[in-house]
Amino acid sequence: MEQPNLGNIDVERLKPSGNQLRSIVSIIAALFIAFIVWNLWFTVEPEELGIVLRFGKFVREAPPGLNFKLPDPVEKVIKVPVQRQLKEEFGFRTELASIQTRYSPRNFQNESLMLTGDLNVAVVEWSTQYRIRDPYRFLFKVKNPRTTFRDMNEAAMRKVVGDKAVDKVLTIGRQEIADQVKMILQEMCDQYETGIVVDQVVLQDVNPPDPVKPSFNEVNQAQQEREKMINQARSDYNRVIPRAKGQAMQTIQQAEGYATDRINRARGDAEFFDALYQAYRKAPEVTRRRMYLETMDSVYPGIKQKIIIDKDMKSILPLLSLEGGNIK
Repeated sequence: MEQPNLGNIDVERLKPSGNQLRSIVSIIAALFIAFIVWNLWFTVEPEELGIVLRFGKFVREAPPGLNFKLPDPVEKVIKVPVQRQLKEEFGFRTELASIQTRYSPRNFQNESLMLTGDLNVAVVEWSTQYRIRDPYRFLFKVKNPRTTFRDMNEAAMRKVVGDKAVDKVLTIGRQEIADQVKMILQEMCDQYETGIVVDQVVLQDVNPPDPVKPSFNEVNQAQQEREKMINQARSDYNRVIPRAKGQAMQTIQQAEGYATDRINRARGDAEFFDALYQAYRKAPEVTRRRMYLETMDSVYPGIKQKIIIDKDMKSILPLLSLEGGNIK
Protein backbone atom coordinates (compact mmCIF):
# COMPACT_ATOMS: atom_id res chain seq x y z
CA MET A 1 0.00 0.00 0.00
CA GLU A 2 1.35 3.38 -0.95
CA GLN A 3 2.03 5.72 2.01
CA PRO A 4 0.54 9.19 1.81
CA ASN A 5 2.93 11.90 0.87
CA LEU A 6 3.06 14.35 3.75
CA GLY A 7 5.26 16.64 1.73
CA ASN A 8 6.86 19.30 3.79
CA ILE A 9 4.49 18.94 6.84
CA ASP A 10 6.43 18.75 10.07
CA VAL A 11 4.72 15.97 12.05
CA GLU A 12 6.55 16.79 15.20
CA ARG A 13 5.09 20.26 15.25
CA LEU A 14 1.54 18.82 15.20
CA LYS A 15 2.04 17.01 18.52
CA PRO A 16 0.87 19.01 21.57
CA SER A 17 3.55 20.38 23.77
CA GLY A 18 3.87 19.75 27.49
CA ASN A 19 2.35 23.15 28.37
CA GLN A 20 -0.68 22.50 26.19
CA LEU A 21 -1.25 19.10 27.83
CA ARG A 22 -1.05 20.66 31.26
CA SER A 23 -3.57 23.35 30.23
CA ILE A 24 -6.01 20.76 28.95
CA VAL A 25 -5.67 18.69 32.12
CA SER A 26 -6.14 21.82 34.25
CA ILE A 27 -9.32 22.75 32.38
CA ILE A 28 -10.74 19.24 32.75
CA ALA A 29 -9.84 19.20 36.45
CA ALA A 30 -11.42 22.64 36.97
CA LEU A 31 -14.61 21.52 35.23
CA PHE A 32 -14.70 18.36 37.33
CA ILE A 33 -14.16 20.31 40.56
CA ALA A 34 -16.86 22.82 39.51
CA PHE A 35 -19.24 19.94 38.82
CA ILE A 36 -18.53 18.44 42.24
CA VAL A 37 -18.93 21.78 44.00
CA TRP A 38 -22.16 22.46 42.11
CA ASN A 39 -23.55 19.11 43.30
CA LEU A 40 -22.63 19.70 46.95
CA TRP A 41 -25.66 21.90 47.70
CA PHE A 42 -29.35 22.02 46.77
CA THR A 43 -32.44 24.07 47.69
CA VAL A 44 -35.76 22.72 48.93
CA GLU A 45 -38.85 24.91 48.43
CA PRO A 46 -41.09 25.78 51.46
CA GLU A 47 -43.84 23.39 50.36
CA GLU A 48 -41.43 20.53 49.67
CA LEU A 49 -39.39 17.98 51.59
CA GLY A 50 -36.16 16.53 50.23
CA ILE A 51 -35.48 12.78 50.36
CA VAL A 52 -31.72 12.07 50.20
CA LEU A 53 -30.63 8.72 48.72
CA ARG A 54 -27.08 7.37 48.99
CA PHE A 55 -26.40 4.85 46.25
CA GLY A 56 -30.20 4.43 45.96
CA LYS A 57 -30.82 3.89 49.70
CA PHE A 58 -32.75 6.32 51.89
CA VAL A 59 -30.50 8.07 54.42
CA ARG A 60 -32.28 11.24 55.60
CA GLU A 61 -34.86 13.94 54.97
CA ALA A 62 -33.86 17.48 53.98
CA PRO A 63 -36.01 20.33 55.32
CA PRO A 64 -36.96 23.42 53.26
CA GLY A 65 -34.07 25.79 52.57
CA LEU A 66 -30.40 25.37 51.62
CA ASN A 67 -28.99 21.86 52.18
CA PHE A 68 -25.76 20.02 51.37
CA LYS A 69 -25.07 16.51 50.11
CA LEU A 70 -22.37 14.40 48.56
CA PRO A 71 -21.99 14.87 44.80
CA ASP A 72 -23.71 12.70 42.24
CA PRO A 73 -23.84 9.78 41.83
CA VAL A 74 -23.05 9.17 45.51
CA GLU A 75 -26.13 10.99 46.84
CA LYS A 76 -29.29 11.93 45.00
CA VAL A 77 -32.21 14.14 46.11
CA ILE A 78 -35.90 13.61 45.36
CA LYS A 79 -38.12 16.60 46.21
CA VAL A 80 -41.66 15.70 47.33
CA PRO A 81 -44.41 18.39 47.57
CA VAL A 82 -45.73 17.53 51.04
CA GLN A 83 -47.59 20.82 51.58
CA ARG A 84 -49.13 21.10 48.13
CA GLN A 85 -52.65 19.82 47.53
CA LEU A 86 -52.64 17.45 44.57
CA LYS A 87 -55.61 16.37 42.48
CA GLU A 88 -56.55 13.37 40.37
CA GLU A 89 -59.41 13.61 37.86
CA PHE A 90 -61.56 10.70 36.70
CA GLY A 91 -63.85 10.72 33.67
CA PHE A 92 -62.56 14.11 32.51
CA ARG A 93 -59.34 16.11 32.22
CA THR A 94 -58.82 19.83 32.77
CA GLU A 95 -56.70 21.39 30.06
CA LEU A 96 -56.83 24.98 31.30
CA ALA A 97 -58.01 26.06 34.76
CA SER A 98 -58.94 29.74 34.67
CA ILE A 99 -62.04 31.92 34.66
CA GLN A 100 -63.24 29.96 31.62
CA THR A 101 -62.14 26.41 32.39
CA ARG A 102 -61.39 24.29 29.35
CA TYR A 103 -61.76 20.50 29.48
CA SER A 104 -60.32 17.86 27.22
CA PRO A 105 -62.70 16.66 24.46
CA ARG A 106 -61.44 13.08 24.81
CA ASN A 107 -63.72 10.32 26.04
CA PHE A 108 -62.83 8.81 29.42
CA GLN A 109 -65.87 6.58 29.90
CA ASN A 110 -63.61 3.65 30.70
CA GLU A 111 -63.11 5.41 34.06
CA SER A 112 -66.57 6.88 34.60
CA LEU A 113 -69.02 4.28 33.24
CA MET A 114 -70.39 2.35 36.23
CA LEU A 115 -73.12 -0.15 37.14
CA THR A 116 -75.49 0.90 39.94
CA GLY A 117 -77.09 -1.30 42.55
CA ASP A 118 -80.38 -1.62 40.62
CA LEU A 119 -78.53 -2.77 37.46
CA ASN A 120 -78.64 0.61 35.72
CA VAL A 121 -75.70 2.45 34.17
CA ALA A 122 -74.45 5.90 35.18
CA VAL A 123 -71.54 8.07 34.04
CA VAL A 124 -69.81 9.32 37.20
CA GLU A 125 -67.11 11.99 36.91
CA TRP A 126 -65.24 12.97 40.05
CA SER A 127 -61.98 14.39 41.36
CA THR A 128 -59.94 13.54 44.45
CA GLN A 129 -57.82 16.08 46.31
CA TYR A 130 -55.02 14.69 48.45
CA ARG A 131 -51.67 15.46 50.07
CA ILE A 132 -48.51 13.42 50.63
CA ARG A 133 -48.23 12.99 54.38
CA ASP A 134 -45.29 10.54 54.50
CA PRO A 135 -42.76 11.00 51.63
CA TYR A 136 -40.79 7.86 52.57
CA ARG A 137 -43.86 5.61 52.27
CA PHE A 138 -45.00 7.40 49.14
CA LEU A 139 -41.68 6.75 47.39
CA PHE A 140 -40.62 3.35 48.70
CA LYS A 141 -43.59 1.39 50.06
CA VAL A 142 -45.65 1.24 46.86
CA LYS A 143 -44.49 0.90 43.28
CA ASN A 144 -46.02 3.56 41.02
CA PRO A 145 -47.95 5.28 43.85
CA ARG A 146 -49.91 7.60 41.53
CA THR A 147 -51.16 4.71 39.39
CA THR A 148 -51.98 2.70 42.52
CA PHE A 149 -53.86 5.65 44.00
CA ARG A 150 -55.93 6.06 40.82
CA ASP A 151 -56.78 2.36 40.83
CA MET A 152 -57.89 2.60 44.45
CA ASN A 153 -60.10 5.58 43.57
CA GLU A 154 -61.89 3.64 40.86
CA ALA A 155 -62.31 0.60 43.10
CA ALA A 156 -63.79 2.65 45.95
CA MET A 157 -66.14 4.62 43.68
CA ARG A 158 -67.40 1.51 41.88
CA LYS A 159 -67.99 -0.21 45.23
CA VAL A 160 -70.09 2.65 46.61
CA VAL A 161 -72.02 3.32 43.38
CA GLY A 162 -72.69 -0.42 43.04
CA ASP A 163 -74.61 -0.33 46.33
CA LYS A 164 -76.85 2.63 45.39
CA ALA A 165 -79.93 2.97 43.21
CA VAL A 166 -79.51 5.01 40.05
CA ASP A 167 -82.01 7.68 41.22
CA LYS A 168 -79.99 8.28 44.38
CA VAL A 169 -76.72 8.39 42.43
CA LEU A 170 -78.07 10.95 39.98
CA THR A 171 -79.95 13.17 42.44
CA ILE A 172 -79.83 13.36 46.23
CA GLY A 173 -77.09 10.85 47.08
CA ARG A 174 -74.01 12.64 45.72
CA GLN A 175 -72.67 13.98 49.01
CA GLU A 176 -73.26 10.67 50.76
CA ILE A 177 -71.40 8.84 47.98
CA ALA A 178 -68.48 11.28 48.14
CA ASP A 179 -68.19 10.88 51.93
CA GLN A 180 -68.26 7.08 51.74
CA VAL A 181 -65.66 7.01 48.94
CA LYS A 182 -63.36 9.30 50.95
CA MET A 183 -63.60 7.04 54.01
CA ILE A 184 -62.96 3.82 52.03
CA LEU A 185 -60.15 5.43 50.06
CA GLN A 186 -58.37 6.63 53.21
CA GLU A 187 -58.63 3.16 54.75
CA MET A 188 -57.06 1.65 51.62
CA CYS A 189 -54.27 4.25 51.59
CA ASP A 190 -53.45 3.47 55.21
CA GLN A 191 -53.62 -0.27 54.57
CA TYR A 192 -51.22 -0.11 51.63
CA GLU A 193 -48.95 2.41 53.40
CA THR A 194 -49.04 4.90 50.54
CA GLY A 195 -48.31 7.90 52.77
CA ILE A 196 -51.31 9.75 51.28
CA VAL A 197 -54.02 11.61 53.18
CA VAL A 198 -57.28 12.21 51.29
CA ASP A 199 -58.65 15.73 51.72
CA GLN A 200 -61.80 15.67 49.62
CA VAL A 201 -63.72 13.67 47.02
CA VAL A 202 -65.89 15.82 44.74
CA LEU A 203 -68.47 14.43 42.30
CA GLN A 204 -67.98 16.67 39.28
CA ASP A 205 -70.91 15.43 37.22
CA VAL A 206 -73.24 12.42 37.26
CA ASN A 207 -75.37 11.65 34.21
CA PRO A 208 -77.01 8.71 32.49
CA PRO A 209 -75.28 7.46 29.31
CA ASP A 210 -75.97 9.50 26.18
CA PRO A 211 -78.18 6.85 24.45
CA VAL A 212 -80.69 6.84 27.33
CA LYS A 213 -80.61 10.52 28.27
CA PRO A 214 -83.93 11.42 26.51
CA SER A 215 -85.81 8.62 28.27
CA PHE A 216 -84.23 9.50 31.58
CA ASN A 217 -85.18 13.15 31.16
CA GLU A 218 -88.79 12.13 30.51
CA VAL A 219 -88.79 10.03 33.66
CA ASN A 220 -87.33 12.94 35.64
CA GLN A 221 -89.96 15.28 34.23
CA ALA A 222 -92.74 12.87 35.22
CA GLN A 223 -91.29 12.55 38.71
CA GLN A 224 -91.08 16.31 39.04
CA GLU A 225 -94.71 16.65 37.94
CA ARG A 226 -95.69 14.02 40.49
CA GLU A 227 -93.79 15.84 43.23
CA LYS A 228 -95.38 19.10 42.16
CA MET A 229 -98.90 17.65 42.38
CA ILE A 230 -98.14 16.02 45.74
CA ASN A 231 -96.80 19.31 47.12
CA GLN A 232 -99.83 21.19 45.79
CA ALA A 233 -102.18 18.66 47.40
CA ARG A 234 -100.30 18.96 50.66
CA SER A 235 -100.54 22.73 50.44
CA ASP A 236 -104.32 22.55 49.91
CA TYR A 237 -104.60 20.07 52.76
CA ASN A 238 -102.59 22.30 55.09
CA ARG A 239 -104.74 25.27 54.12
CA VAL A 240 -108.22 23.68 54.36
CA ILE A 241 -107.93 21.06 57.09
CA PRO A 242 -106.55 23.31 59.86
CA ARG A 243 -109.25 25.90 59.08
CA ALA A 244 -111.99 23.26 59.26
CA LYS A 245 -110.53 21.90 62.48
CA GLY A 246 -110.46 25.42 63.91
CA GLN A 247 -114.05 26.08 62.92
CA ALA A 248 -115.13 22.73 64.39
CA MET A 249 -113.28 23.49 67.60
CA GLN A 250 -114.90 26.93 67.73
CA THR A 251 -118.39 25.45 67.24
CA ILE A 252 -117.74 22.84 69.92
CA GLN A 253 -116.50 25.46 72.35
CA GLN A 254 -119.49 27.69 71.62
CA ALA A 255 -121.84 24.77 72.20
CA GLU A 256 -120.09 23.85 75.40
CA GLY A 257 -120.25 27.46 76.53
CA TYR A 258 -123.97 27.68 75.67
CA ALA A 259 -124.65 24.42 77.52
CA THR A 260 -122.72 25.64 80.55
CA ASP A 261 -124.62 28.94 80.48
CA ARG A 262 -128.03 27.24 80.25
CA ILE A 263 -127.17 24.81 83.01
CA ASN A 264 -125.93 27.58 85.28
CA ARG A 265 -129.01 29.71 84.54
CA ALA A 266 -131.33 26.78 85.25
CA ARG A 267 -129.54 26.04 88.46
CA GLY A 268 -129.75 29.71 89.45
CA ASP A 269 -133.46 29.88 88.63
CA ALA A 270 -134.09 26.69 90.59
CA GLU A 271 -132.19 28.03 93.56
CA PHE A 272 -134.06 31.35 93.22
CA PHE A 273 -137.47 29.69 93.21
CA ASP A 274 -136.42 27.44 96.04
CA ALA A 275 -135.36 30.46 98.05
CA LEU A 276 -138.61 32.24 97.09
CA TYR A 277 -140.61 29.23 98.17
CA GLN A 278 -138.86 29.16 101.50
CA ALA A 279 -139.61 32.87 101.97
CA TYR A 280 -143.21 32.32 100.93
CA ARG A 281 -143.62 29.62 103.52
CA LYS A 282 -142.40 31.98 106.19
CA ALA A 283 -144.54 35.01 105.14
CA PRO A 284 -147.08 34.13 102.46
CA GLU A 285 -148.90 37.49 102.35
CA VAL A 286 -145.76 39.57 102.20
CA THR A 287 -144.24 37.33 99.59
CA ARG A 288 -147.42 37.39 97.47
CA ARG A 289 -147.57 41.17 97.56
CA ARG A 290 -143.87 41.48 96.75
CA MET A 291 -144.28 39.15 93.77
CA TYR A 292 -147.23 41.24 92.58
CA LEU A 293 -145.31 44.50 92.83
CA GLU A 294 -142.25 43.11 91.11
CA THR A 295 -144.43 41.76 88.32
CA MET A 296 -146.19 45.11 87.87
CA ASP A 297 -142.81 46.84 87.90
CA SER A 298 -141.68 44.76 85.00
CA VAL A 299 -144.97 44.94 83.08
CA TYR A 300 -145.87 48.66 83.33
CA PRO A 301 -142.87 50.07 81.45
CA GLY A 302 -143.95 48.11 78.36
CA ILE A 303 -147.53 49.45 78.29
CA LYS A 304 -147.99 52.57 76.11
CA GLN A 305 -151.53 53.51 77.21
CA LYS A 306 -152.36 53.48 80.89
CA ILE A 307 -155.74 54.23 82.55
CA ILE A 308 -155.65 54.72 86.29
CA ILE A 309 -159.02 54.82 88.11
CA ASP A 310 -160.19 54.83 91.63
CA LYS A 311 -161.68 51.59 92.74
CA ASP A 312 -164.67 53.42 94.29
CA MET A 313 -165.70 55.16 91.05
CA LYS A 314 -168.86 53.94 89.34
CA SER A 315 -167.93 55.13 85.83
CA ILE A 316 -164.72 56.22 84.06
CA LEU A 317 -166.37 58.38 81.39
CA PRO A 318 -165.75 61.78 83.05
CA LEU A 319 -162.06 61.02 83.08
CA LEU A 320 -161.67 60.23 79.37
CA SER A 321 -160.64 62.95 76.93
CA LEU A 322 -162.52 62.37 73.69
CA GLU A 323 -161.56 65.59 71.87
CA GLY A 324 -157.87 65.19 71.26
CA GLY A 325 -158.02 61.75 69.79
CA ASN A 326 -155.63 60.39 72.40
CA ILE A 327 -156.81 58.54 75.37
CA LYS A 328 -154.62 58.82 78.38
